[in-house]
Amino acid sequence: MSYSNNKQFLMNPVSFAHAILQFEPDPKQILLSRNELLRARNNINTNIYFIERGSIRIFTEDGTTEQNIRFGYKHNIVVLMDSFLSGQPSSYFLQALKQTTLTVISKTALTMFLSHHPENARTWQALLEELILQLLEREKDLLTSSPAERYSRLLKRSPQLFQEISNRHIANYLRMSPETLSRLKKH
Repeated sequence: MSYSNNKQFLMNPVSFAHAILQFEPDPKQILLSRNELLRARNNINTNIYFIERGSIRIFTEDGTTEQNIRFGYKHNIVVLMDSFLSGQPSSYFLQALKQTTLTVISKTALTMFLSHHPENARTWQALLEELILQLLEREKDLLTSSPAERYSRLLKRSPQLFQEISNRHIANYLRMSPETLSRLKKH
């Protein structure tokens, strides 16, 4: 099946995940309870996860402090990219923030999908480019010293995040206290 003429497919995670699942011999779903870890740090995880419902956070910790890196919610794709790309243990955790259903997509299924038609590889490349742009925006946010500016940029970029993720986790992501975030939201 060729997807090169379908621009909606190009950046639509639902269509993308379902297209890859055609190459998954035994599709699996995982149900995570609230606060359940999918994989702890230092495990190899090369799967891609499509969120059917619920929400996820990807975070790291330095022994005593956790730092949220990314979030995912319904119809998003999440992956522990360091482990996915290197085949080495991840330095991140993936945790359900509420009861969450994930569809598991193996790296093998992705590889078959990419080799099936050159258009598929271009789609994957476009999705990776979008991820890189998002990571650059995140880095810019972290370098911005003003909490108000970090909040404003995130609200403009991802308004749905504020409907799906708790203020406590958003504040951590923005590197500010929950009280600061609460004050900013009131203005």
